[in-house]
Amino acid sequence: MPTLIDYRRRIRAVQNTQKITRAMKLVSAARLRRAQARMFSARPYARMMLEVLRSLAQRAEVRAHPLLQKRPEERLLVLLLTGDRGLCGSFNTNILRLAEEFLARQASAPLLITIGKKGRDFYRRHRREIYAEYINLFLRRVEYAHARSIAARVIDLYTQAEIDAVYLIYNEFKSVLAQRLIVEKLLPIEGVLPTRMAGAIVVKGGAAAPLAAAVDYIYEQPPEAIFASLLPRHIEVQLFRALLESAAAEQAARMMTMDAATNNAAEMIDQLTLEMNKVRQASITREIIEVVSAGAAV
Repeated sequence: MPTLIDYRRRIRAVQNTQKITRAMKLVSAARLRRAQARMFSARPYARMMLEVLRSLAQRAEVRAHPLLQKRPEERLLVLLLTGDRGLCGSFNTNILRLAEEFLARQASAPLLITIGKKGRDFYRRHRREIYAEYINLFLRRVEYAHARSIAARVIDLYTQAEIDAVYLIYNEFKSVLAQRLIVEKLLPIEGVLPTRMAGAIVVKGGAAAPLAAAVDYIYEQPPEAIFASLLPRHIEVQLFRALLESAAAEQAARMMTMDAATNNAAEMIDQLTLEMNKVRQASITREIIEVVSAGAAV
């Protein structure tokens, strides 16, 4: 049976752990605010980039661009975004499980690029070949240069026809309490070429109605040249947005995990204190009985 000293030692150990988890929660909350601000700024920029590309596609002959060419998806490239550290609940476990399910559905083994130490370590343990790895990006501020260097490598592989499609697997920030697992096709670029040209007729409720005209931009350079230069930038922006989403989701998951750990430590301290008081009361009662018994014997 544990003694009073054992209970006191366990209580001090849990209190020290509680201080650590509370400090980590506060640090994650501060980092989450900064990550959220950057993520919310990147979302409208990425949407507007796609709108500009759609507008350019209506004015230029763009079907021959290498980044728009669709091929049978025989050789795939998967970009997997995980965290560089643990202590964030099921954040890394869920994304790795989704990646395993996606890879298992493919007829041939895709090329794998891991962004984050947890994904790299997982596939090293499972002896799966990793084409390239990027670690410690999320330990510091995620910069656009990181996305540019990764995107340049991916674009080079796709334009040389070494791969047929590129998929991005990451955690999208939904709220502080939840993240959304996303499998997104990065290449070939979809949703750019218009299905109907401006001025086409669409049917609404059985009646013909003109399609709403897109915003008319004024371009100083030929639309074809601008479109060709913006397509690689679009890949960089989408990858940068995914990096920011994953960074914010990781900080939110870590903050909630540390908050739960702090609350569990408080409950454990209360339970250990109650048990310690019971042991102390039993010890006091036993000593009183011994004194009374000794006096009666005398």
